[in-house]
Amino acid sequence: MQPIQLAFWQQVLAKYDRDPASQCHEIFYFDDNQADADALADMVLSGQKQATAGLQWLNEYEGLATPTAGDLSLLTRFDGTPVAIIETREVIVCPFIAVSAEFAAAEGEGDLSLAHWRKVHWDFFTRACASIKRQPTLQMPIVCEYFNAMT
Repeated sequence: MQPIQLAFWQQVLAKYDRDPASQCHEIFYFDDNQADADALADMVLSGQKQATAGLQWLNEYEGLATPTAGDLSLLTRFDGTPVAIIETREVIVCPFIAVSAEFAAAEGEGDLSLAHWRKVHWDFFTRACASIKRQPTLQMPIVCEYFNAMT
């Protein structure tokens, strides 16, 4: 964790009467490009985005444990600037095709529809699959994570 990230981590956790020495599950930004990463971070700050989806195959490839309820992670902008600590509320791992409309709406993107979610996430997961030499399928495992943001 970079010094600016550690200072943010400690300050925000103290503000919420949480142990500043709490373990950080992951330091991350959303998506794979600066424009989207920063826009999605802003959506978290506004309260519009309360969930995120990840590709389980990518987590396995990178050796990252699947988040569980209570995990704390540091959300940053694309450049690493910290913006929020997210606390995982609930995690559901399911095939891409089984992601629910409720979850799609909680992600807060586009028109909040499942159709929009499937389009933009299929494109994203296709790029992620290519990076780990896997083929995207409707059955690929998706980590659907609901969270609360602390700022």
